[in-house]
Amino acid sequence: MAELHLVGQILGATGFSGHSIFCKWGLHAGRSWDLLEGLEQGQTQTDCPADGGMAVWCHPVDVHYMCRGLLGWPKLHFQIWSQDVHGRNELRGYGFCHVPTAAGIFEIDCPTWLPEGSVGERITSFFVGGAPRLRAEEVIYSPGDRFRLQTVSGGVVHLHLGGLQCAQ
Repeated sequence: MAELHLVGQILGATGFSGHSIFCKWGLHAGRSWDLLEGLEQGQTQTDCPADGGMAVWCHPVDVHYMCRGLLGWPKLHFQIWSQDVHGRNELRGYGFCHVPTAAGIFEIDCPTWLPEGSVGERITSFFVGGAPRLRAEEVIYSPGDRFRLQTVSGGVVHLHLGGLQCAQ
């Protein structure tokens, strides 16, 4: 049995509009992976970056997996949200990245995207607010349906991850 220790942080994000920015994150691993310690999902605090500045979170990620096979290597997925002055949350982007397969320390930039939506959804979004959302969050990190979506580029999530692998 092999083990993977992943320690690092979600540093922050750039390229997002909105006043108060926060991130909901999660780790997805295949059936041959068992979580021994740590949290597979979480949410950062809210940051209020200056216009065009970086939202800084420095949110810790610390997980320990045991695997019976390499199929289903872990992936980090993100949802970036902003909160307006009335406390309403608006989706700003989805993104995912693979956990590095080599041991070491890595700086990772994860691009994000939003579903474009139909013409009617875009008009509603312009006048009422809100953005089109995915019906199933698995589409964020599953290759099948994601490639059929029409999307708009979002900002970038910045990560600092260290991975240690042990084989027994």
